[in-house]
Amino acid sequence: MRVKICGITCAGDAEMAAAAGADALGLVFYAKSPRHVTTEQAAEIARSVPPFVPLVGLFVNTPPQEVNDILAAVPLNLLQFHGEETAPYCEQFRRPYIKALRMKPEMDVVAAMAAHPRARGFLLDAYRPGVPGGTGESFDWQRVPRDTGQHIILAGGLTPDNVSEAIRVAVPGAVDVSGGVEMAPGRKDPQRVAAFVRAARETQNMTSAGAGERAGAGKCEGVEK
Repeated sequence: MRVKICGITCAGDAEMAAAAGADALGLVFYAKSPRHVTTEQAAEIARSVPPFVPLVGLFVNTPPQEVNDILAAVPLNLLQFHGEETAPYCEQFRRPYIKALRMKPEMDVVAAMAAHPRARGFLLDAYRPGVPGGTGESFDWQRVPRDTGQHIILAGGLTPDNVSEAIRVAVPGAVDVSGGVEMAPGRKDPQRVAAFVRAARETQNMTSAGAGERAGAGKCEGVEK
């Protein structure tokens, strides 16, 4: 089970989360968020991140030039879009991207995924009107679609205490947490980060087969297992 720690605001937290076993770290480029970082802060954080730990940049309806300016200064591996961004918008930056879907009660999740055919994955988050994410709220994990062939990242109200149950119910390919491992907005708690990663890893064996099927995993041609 892959784990992303989002809302990193300082180099110390980035180093701590990576040491705890995080598979990816998220930087928020949304000024209204308490976890917002400037381009200069993000560049400093990036310098502290160990090799092979991807950096994900989170954007919300950001003007394209602003995204490009950040990309010129910060070595982001993935882009994550949390607004009403269309597929052409997301694809113009020529970087792998994740599209966040806020789980409105009436949403057809499969149709929403189909609108972004080149997305590397879909982050499913709780819906609150007017708030693009980071609410600390969860949604009905039974709504996560199965066998779509898509990489599903589960977010929304996850904590060290509920992530195991969330994984068992939703069977995602990855989990994403921010406020659930904090001591204060934007400051991560080392004990909670370690507990979250450990809980997610301990649940991996019982769900790995399902997650692999949902991500389209299978044998390589000509290779026997």
